[in-house]
Amino acid sequence: MKDHQLRALVHVAESSSIRAAAREMNLSQSALTKALRELEEDVGAPLLTRSYKGIEFTAAGSVLLSRARLALSILDKAVEEVRQLHGGPGSRVVIAVTPMVGALVLPRVLREYERLRPDTEVHLTEGLLTQVLPDLIEGRLDFAIAVADPADLPYEIAFEPLGPAEAVLAGRVGHPLAAARTWAELSDAKWVINLSPGSLGHALLAWVKLQGLAPPRNMIRCASTMLMLELMQRTDCIGIGPAKLFEDRLVGHGIERINVTPPAAADELRPAAAAWRAAVECSEAHGDTVLALPRAVTRNRPRRLRRPRQTA
Repeated sequence: MKDHQLRALVHVAESSSIRAAAREMNLSQSALTKALRELEEDVGAPLLTRSYKGIEFTAAGSVLLSRARLALSILDKAVEEVRQLHGGPGSRVVIAVTPMVGALVLPRVLREYERLRPDTEVHLTEGLLTQVLPDLIEGRLDFAIAVADPADLPYEIAFEPLGPAEAVLAGRVGHPLAAARTWAELSDAKWVINLSPGSLGHALLAWVKLQGLAPPRNMIRCASTMLMLELMQRTDCIGIGPAKLFEDRLVGHGIERINVTPPAAADELRPAAAAWRAAVECSEAHGDTVLALPRAVTRNRPRRLRRPRQTA
């Protein structure tokens, strides 16, 4: 099993076409097809099938593809670290962050990281931890900074807690329900909620069901944090999110907390965390970023808000 064979497999998966993959790799179609055939001979199983739908991976091909991505990622990282040891360019770090981290913590972290590693190329993407887990496991991401419960993470992922992430309900300043203190008072509220797995909106509905309460009747499902904030600022939609995000004077401008019982008790709130693939040692370059995170989170911690009494 050789490097160019694994790269051929990954390129075919990403382009869904042998012709396009060959073009990306500057190979002829026959050369790429030969590499794939040799790979199938090495593993003793067919990896691809061709149909009117195009290229499809067999069960064996899907398993090998996942491992190939991880193996190539580890090799690429090794080359980057060797270059860095010798003072050469080419090192990079790929990070996924949640909107809260991106808005409140990441700017400080990047300033410190650029001071420590000025030649490293930084790649950023946004998403909840559940959305970026496949890329973490397969090595396409170096690490993620997100809100997570370590009990929910797969065994492949290492986890470093950074601080609490309090979840609160909120709406625009002057919202008609700003003085609400019970869930019953929100029965006619219009909501905008992200219901992606792992989101606070998803956790809210699970909490509502567990408490035997009526779920929101009027709800807009929204996967974009920016659109959710816009609707909360400009309409009577209310939502749920990290307290730190709503309290930020830029991101949360025009939004205030609604002091109805949050969707979890204080000891159940999930912490903000850095996560990376446990089977891969965090490199020196990436470790600099992880070490900078707790300091940035601590410096960014807002004043403690009084928790409302728990009411129905």
